[in-house]
Amino acid sequence: MHAPTHDRAAVRLAWARSAAGDPAARLERASDDASFRSYWRLASGARTLIVMDAPPDKEDVRPWLDIARRLRAAGVHAPAVYAEDAAQGFLLLEDLGTRTYLPALDEHSVDALYGDALDALLRMQTRVDVAGLPPYDANRLIAEMELLPAWFLQRHLGFTPSCEQWDVIELAFRRLADSALAQPRAFVHRDYHSRNLLIVAEDNPGVIDFQDGVVGAVTYDLVSLLRDCYIAWDEARVEAWREGFRERLRHAGLIDATVDAARFRRWFDLMGLQRHLKVLGIFCRLWYRDGKRGYLGDLPLVWHYVRSVGARYAEFADLLALLERAIGGRDLTRPRDEAAAAGAAR
Repeated sequence: MHAPTHDRAAVRLAWARSAAGDPAARLERASDDASFRSYWRLASGARTLIVMDAPPDKEDVRPWLDIARRLRAAGVHAPAVYAEDAAQGFLLLEDLGTRTYLPALDEHSVDALYGDALDALLRMQTRVDVAGLPPYDANRLIAEMELLPAWFLQRHLGFTPSCEQWDVIELAFRRLADSALAQPRAFVHRDYHSRNLLIVAEDNPGVIDFQDGVVGAVTYDLVSLLRDCYIAWDEARVEAWREGFRERLRHAGLIDATVDAARFRRWFDLMGLQRHLKVLGIFCRLWYRDGKRGYLGDLPLVWHYVRSVGARYAEFADLLALLERAIGGRDLTRPRDEAAAAGAAR
């Protein structure tokens, strides 16, 4: 049996006060994320700290601690850890503030903010110790993409693929996995985007939500940043950032001279296609399983990426045709029952 929520709150407050050495410290909710973790801002005199609450029957804080130490050792600004209790699922952390990249990004700020983010990404890829981290292998890549038929096609759209359509889906998944596995490998954050980067006064950006880090394709975090699921930039700008980063990877020795602009673009595009197919499923799962509806509002941008990038590569024409048929004229932001009710009312 799980402890009632109010009991967890009391235990959390007592632990936070003890860890901070302040019996009068106060806690206020700071944020949730797409997992079972919650974050609380601790006020103690003039200072603030963050308490991470990860119920141990739902989340294990040890992977977060492991990756945080690796990132900080590499010169990446992950939150400092001041106290930890893995058994209870509590951490006391540096407060990186509330200024995520997303609301601050515009035509005037993006080059400087992305410049910092690309600097930090290069540090992650060239300096993070990846010993013992799990590989982003074919099984993992394909399992992620299988969220697309399960949650986007079947649960959200009510579309069950035929046997022939399953063949189309599985062939596309294999091609995308093969492209990812053909790339040089480096540390991969897996969610390196505008909601997980914080504007901070020193060593910008602050980097969070890295606990699922793996060793995988060198373009994965780059496409997560440049084709962000929450904000889009014109293709010429994305191309300039991508090509500039390719040159930096070459100078750093992570790719060699055989990886020209065309080859790198294909890697980047297909890695983004893998990610965005997965995200179509994840965003639907967050609503239908976890009750987090807000992510449905981001489905149109993710689908735009899938359609526009996939159309560049003839080998994915059958997959795109299948997805177009499944979507039809649907408003992707509406849950299945609402969309069905609206259709019946017309």
